[in-house]
Amino acid sequence: MKLSVIVPVYNERETLIPAIKAVLAVERADELIIVDDGSTDGTRELYPEVAALSDKIRIFMHKKNLGKGAAVVTGFDKASGDIFLIQDADLEYDPRDYDSLVRPIEEGRAEVVYGSRFRGGPTKTMFFWHMVGNKFLTLVTNILYNTILTDMETCYKVFRADVIVGIKFRARGFEFEPEVTSKVLKRGYRIYEVPISYNGREFEEGKKLNPWKEGPKAFYYLVKYRFVD
Repeated sequence: MKLSVIVPVYNERETLIPAIKAVLAVERADELIIVDDGSTDGTRELYPEVAALSDKIRIFMHKKNLGKGAAVVTGFDKASGDIFLIQDADLEYDPRDYDSLVRPIEEGRAEVVYGSRFRGGPTKTMFFWHMVGNKFLTLVTNILYNTILTDMETCYKVFRADVIVGIKFRARGFEFEPEVTSKVLKRGYRIYEVPISYNGREFEEGKKLNPWKEGPKAFYYLVKYRFVD
C-alpha cells in the first residue's frame, strides 16, 4: 500500500530540513506532501534545498496563514496514496514509529490508527497543564463517542485514504484534531492506538499550541460535531 506523508509547515526554519531527512531515513514514505501555510520566518527560502532531497517530495504553498487544519486538508487533496499519515515538521514526533503506525492498516486490522503519547512509549516530560488539557479533552471524546482513546490530540493520525475521501472538514486551525476524530468515530470507524515516542518542545523552541486558547475551542467542536456533521 502506498504511504503518503502529509507535512503541514508554518515557520519551521530551524527544524524543517532535519525533520524531512528523518522521514526519508526510515524509507517508508512513498510520497511527502509538504504544505507551507504562509510561513514568514524564512522557511520558504529552504524549499529548493528540500526539493533536492528526494523526488518523492511535492511542495505546495498557501499564500497566507490559514491554520494547521487547512494545511492538512490541502495535503489530503493532493495526496495519491492508499494511506495518509500526518507528520509535523517540528521534530516532536519520531518517524521511526512509522512501522508500528502503518502496520495495523496494512494487515487489515484497522482503518484508522493514532499514535498515543500515553501508552508507554518513551517521552520527554510534558507541560503539566498541557497534559491535563489533553486528558480532559480525550475524556470528553470518550464520553461523547463511546470510545476509549488515550490521546485524541496526537499529531500522529493515520488513515486509510478511503476513510478521508468524502469527509468535508471545516476546521482551519488546531480544532482540526477534534473535528477529524469526531467525524471518523461517527462514521463507525474504531481507532486503533499504538504507543509512540514524544520529544516535546519548549515555547522558546517554537512550540505554538496554547492550551488556554485552543482547549475551549476543541471542547466546543467535540460537542458540536457529536450532534452536527
